[in-house]
Amino acid sequence: MAFRSAKPLQVESFLSMAKRVIGIIMNGVTGRMGASQHLARSIVPIREQGGIDIGGGEKLYPEPFLIGRSHSKLEALAAEFGISRFSTSLDEALADPEYRIYFDAQTTAAREGSVRRAILAGKNIYCEKPVAASLEGALALVRLAREHNIKTGVVQDKLFLPGIRKLKSLVDNGFFGRILSVRGEFGYWVFEGDWQRAQRPSWNYKKELDGGIILDMFSHWRYLFDHTIARVRTVGCIGATQIPERVDEQGRPYQATADDMAFATFELEGGIIAQMNASWTTRVYRDDLLTLQVDGTLGSAVAGLRHCKTQHRVNTPRPVWNPDIESMHDYRRDWQDVPDNSTWDNAFRVEWEMFLRHVATDSPFPYDLADGARGVQLAEFALQSWHERRWVDVPDLKLD
Repeated sequence: MAFRSAKPLQVESFLSMAKRVIGIIMNGVTGRMGASQHLARSIVPIREQGGIDIGGGEKLYPEPFLIGRSHSKLEALAAEFGISRFSTSLDEALADPEYRIYFDAQTTAAREGSVRRAILAGKNIYCEKPVAASLEGALALVRLAREHNIKTGVVQDKLFLPGIRKLKSLVDNGFFGRILSVRGEFGYWVFEGDWQRAQRPSWNYKKELDGGIILDMFSHWRYLFDHTIARVRTVGCIGATQIPERVDEQGRPYQATADDMAFATFELEGGIIAQMNASWTTRVYRDDLLTLQVDGTLGSAVAGLRHCKTQHRVNTPRPVWNPDIESMHDYRRDWQDVPDNSTWDNAFRVEWEMFLRHVATDSPFPYDLADGARGVQLAEFALQSWHERRWVDVPDLKLD
């Protein structure tokens, strides 16, 4: 597998800094996200630029120890990126004191047990979400990490996308006035695997393997709302398994037992109403795979992965409803782009650098296992709402 990574940073003063090596056990890097976003587009570019500046004339240089189930895939990745350590044995890696961080990008079903083992081995934890398949399991990890004085972090990549960062800047600067509502659309058509290869692994569609779009995506919705708009207080959700049979990676048909579509409504703090539609059975007719529209008394904005458009109240047109004649007004032209006043790095890499600095220097990092547990809480309550056909309150987590 070939990935393009960033070129080395040619800055003499930076390269002359003292290098402090930090070992990272990277479990699950033979999978799509682990190999591409976390290894090839995050850790490898950091290594190629010589590390990250942590102050005091030092740069922090990550040294990965690759873990996975396939020796041949690990060997190929190690050769491609010049990494010396790899193994199919997690115990071997956890036993090495030189590797202070454990990172997990495995399937959801495998994550909780491996993270628990890493905490007991004294490793700092950084992992994908959901952090566990149940709220009980997620809270158990939080408490165990606190008992062992472990630093933790959870991947919350969408917070660092250019479009969402622009949206957050609008919120922080009062652009919207009083925020009234949020409307989100996420999804695309995931091929069934017969006449076209599926873009997502088959375990995503198996409830018995902790698959399903609610468990997968509602962790994202929780941190997006909590950190960008306002805290989630109530959820009402309905889901479905719309494609009942799919074909796996070996060409074998299987029964899809997990939800592949979920529509939900949330009440956020301040009386804000939010709606999120998520589907792996929809064809895209919008500007991006994820879009968020925020409406407020003073203005509105629509954010995608990289872009964000706004419409202030003084620029708002005066639509008149008349279905008997064709509308000649181009409503999209009434919106303005939020400019790229900054350069935007890969979202996964940005958060990786934050977490590495957190481990090395105690710099702030709010996206810990407790924050990850809140995402699992929302997914669990959304499932409860669907099955019981009612609204469910989302209380603050009790971590003690």
